Amino acid sequence: MKLFSKEQIYMADKLTIERQNISSTDLMERAGSQVFNWIHMRLQGAQVPIHVFCGIGNNGGDGLVIARQLILDGYNVKTYVVNCSDKRSKDFLINYDRIKNVTKKWPTLLSCDDDFPVINAEDVIVDAIFGIGLNRPVDPWIKNLFKYFRNTKAFVLSVDIPSGLSTENIPVDEDSVVWATYTLSFVTPKLVFFLPETAKYTVHWEVLNIGLDEDFLMNTTTEVDLIGKNEVLPLYIPREQFSHKGQFGHSLIIGGCYGKIGAVTLASKASLSAGAGLVSAYVPKCGYIPIQTAFPEAMVITDTDDEIITKIDFKITPSVVSFGVGVGTDTKTINAFEDFLKQNKTPLVIDADGINILAKKKSLLQLLPLNTVLTPHPKELERLIGDWKDDFDKLKKVKAFSKKHKLIIVIKGAHTITVFQDKLYVNTTGNPGMATAGSGDVLTGIITGLISQGYSPLNATIFAVYLHGKSGDFAVEKYGYQSLNASHIINYLGDAFIDLFRLPEPPQEEEIEEAEATKKD
Repeated sequence: MKLFSKEQIYMADKLTIERQNISSTDLMERAGSQVFNWIHMRLQGAQVPIHVFCGIGNNGGDGLVIARQLILDGYNVKTYVVNCSDKRSKDFLINYDRIKNVTKKWPTLLSCDDDFPVINAEDVIVDAIFGIGLNRPVDPWIKNLFKYFRNTKAFVLSVDIPSGLSTENIPVDEDSVVWATYTLSFVTPKLVFFLPETAKYTVHWEVLNIGLDEDFLMNTTTEVDLIGKNEVLPLYIPREQFSHKGQFGHSLIIGGCYGKIGAVTLASKASLSAGAGLVSAYVPKCGYIPIQTAFPEAMVITDTDDEIITKIDFKITPSVVSFGVGVGTDTKTINAFEDFLKQNKTPLVIDADGINILAKKKSLLQLLPLNTVLTPHPKELERLIGDWKDDFDKLKKVKAFSKKHKLIIVIKGAHTITVFQDKLYVNTTGNPGMATAGSGDVLTGIITGLISQGYSPLNATIFAVYLHGKSGDFAVEKYGYQSLNASHIINYLGDAFIDLFRLPEPPQEEEIEEAEATKKD
């Protein structure tokens, strides 16, 4: 799914109005109707008090459409206009007149803290105060209104985006943003729904189709893509009936030191489970027996040293090399890595201490093959690119680093983001149970295994991040967050592959009714 920028959404609105020969008021009616349908399908006429808070711009106009349609359908609605300025948008004023024509209870004007209505925890708040165009700090009394929303414990439904939340900046004050229970986002979810510092402002989100110009939506390239099953399925490379292991490449996993051979074992297992034809592990001598015992499918090559990697010397011809899991940062290991890079032409995946070595000796970055994949955790990323002010600054610096060194970088997190130059791929699978030792080693192995089979480094990374998270989602159903471990992720990797081709469940009656209501509008 494409995540359109604010400017692209404005352009989509403009083209829709021109090409469909409708007015901006008609488009607002369409958007508000979709939110009304969503509410109506869930409340089914229940007389729970609904408080609709409208700003004085176009988001507020959406709110007035929603309030009017709820009133016409017999709901218990109270409408408020948050009077934050003397300026009103044209479509707001049109819909203000329309709501006055259908009810004697005209919208209540709110101008200060003393105007706040009584709201109970069982009520519903519809937040249509500010949209994506907000470009200034909110007034202190409006900030108090947002805090009041939180204190009521009521269900908060935000229209398009939680009010006060910018699409391109991190809020300075968390009280200046509505904390939504649910956000109904028009056309596209917003990138801020997926960033660590801003995801908290909406617990759930859903996209509503308001009929914007299909040609524009289909043919416009975005800087951010949201990755789910529909996005990774076309990446899948099927196997022929008469395939053999030699056609799926040879992964070489270089890493480990005394006490950290498990990292190599996990990465090696994951690589084979991801489909690599052959897997070899290159480890210090102390790793020979552990890997041969724990993972008999792997071949093992050992360094001359018992405890660390001191030289990288092998006779095989791998399809892809992974370096770094559990390898340590001993000077001898760093020198061995440098010597290896100077003669290596094979695709490369670097994780853990491999990244720490690059951070210690930045000159090695010039030796990396084109489109090398780096998979740092947050602290390793900071060592590599320096600290950052906030999530947007982090993304800016990672994109610049990716472009400069021609690398693919994985920013791990609840919504892991793959960065390739100026493009972001935001993952949708995974869960908190995957925040466990060895989970990153498994991801490195999956990426390596996919590259081994002939996937491009970028496609392999996007696909691997999805499969890794999906495996974790299957595993957590059995083990729960606390007990899930890295080996479980490998064990459920097959389920993640099978799920790619599992047909969706037939729509429930409620979903069918909602779809029919959408068609009518």
